[in-house]
Amino acid sequence: MNDTIAAISTALGVGAISIIRVSGNDSLQIVNRIFKGKDLTKVDSHTINYGYIYDGKELIDEVLVSVMLAPKTFTRENIVEINSHGGISTTNKILELLLVNGCRLAQPGEFTKRAFLNGRIDLIEAEGVMDLINSKTEKSRLLAINQVTGNTSNLIKNLRSELVSTLANIEVNIDYPEYEDIEEITVEMINKNISSIRNKILNILEESKNGKLIKEGIKTIIIGRPNVGKSSILNRLLDEEKAIVTDVAGTTRDIVEGNISVDGILLNIIDTAGIRKTDDIVESIGVKKSLSLIEDADLILYVVNNNELLNDEDLEILDKIKNKTSILIINKIDLESKIKIKNIENYNVVKMSALNSEDINVLKEMIKKIFNLEKIEQKDCTYLSSARSISLLRKALESLDQVEEGIKNKMPIDMVEIDLKNVWNLLGEITGENYSEELIDTLFSQFCLGK
Repeated sequence: MNDTIAAISTALGVGAISIIRVSGNDSLQIVNRIFKGKDLTKVDSHTINYGYIYDGKELIDEVLVSVMLAPKTFTRENIVEINSHGGISTTNKILELLLVNGCRLAQPGEFTKRAFLNGRIDLIEAEGVMDLINSKTEKSRLLAINQVTGNTSNLIKNLRSELVSTLANIEVNIDYPEYEDIEEITVEMINKNISSIRNKILNILEESKNGKLIKEGIKTIIIGRPNVGKSSILNRLLDEEKAIVTDVAGTTRDIVEGNISVDGILLNIIDTAGIRKTDDIVESIGVKKSLSLIEDADLILYVVNNNELLNDEDLEILDKIKNKTSILIINKIDLESKIKIKNIENYNVVKMSALNSEDINVLKEMIKKIFNLEKIEQKDCTYLSSARSISLLRKALESLDQVEEGIKNKMPIDMVEIDLKNVWNLLGEITGENYSEELIDTLFSQFCLGK
């Protein structure tokens, strides 16, 4: 944390500008060594300064240099950003000069890591930064910006505040045991507060299902026998010829992937190899892979032919997916119907022709209905979205159950307090009030280099 770091913050390639970011106590002095213009150590904070970057006497580039002085910066350290002309050679040369003159190359996510360690942001906000960079839909952008601005963090901080009040009352009971009525009042108060906190945690967890959906999208697989129209349906959904379509069975031997946005939610679609018994080794591997994907899928699109009777393999798969989120697609309804399905009411059914764009819209509407996509609020995306924070909140709920169980069993109030403090600590891990070095290193290593 005492050294000065530098990295390229824009995508490396041909472009109008590149930004090389420097953060640390010696930022101004190091950049000054290669910059000709105003003395950066004497300029006002949050100013842009025109000049040139030199390697000794050799002119490297004409630049604009932004100077931001601590503590009013992203990292709460002195930050200098060099805006150069875009291009791989020029950008790399400026970074090289910074490293030669005393900077260290930043590790992935190190700027954001310093912002966290210096108290500028919490862990939810830090995760939001990466989610904002990776957002592909308007809903995912709104979800991320609520994390970045602290709106999501406030949900957890408010819960911790309620717990502090409860813990304070318990301390009074422990400190003044001679007053018999205090314990009775304290237990009554704890029950009331726990009920309130429990309901809020349950509500956050329920809402966070939407957050996970918005952030990660819906993992969707298309399965079925060869030549039932799986690849045609994929191409229609994506509105491009992504998968090869032929009359030859076994054309699709490996998975073909693509994604679309439905009501602001990504559908991550995988077209799989046609499921059938085969002696072809390559095709057989594809079939096994198709069947294995069923377990991890959020949505299964099972396609059957309207003009064919179901065989044993069809019936086996129908039985396998009946308790999963799935849609039974009866394709080729423009042909004579021969299909017969028992207990069809157990499935979400779409009858369609992959050649008809209007039928594809019917399929999309069914997906929207199953996942209640229209009810996911566009404006108030204040949800937890990371697996880390959601799992910690679930653990906090489990500890809260232990508190309630302890009160029912009339355990000593100081024993109840231990479980309640555990809830408080787990909530602190979500925002980063409590953390381990290993967690921080792992989390920020997933960031891009200049962020």
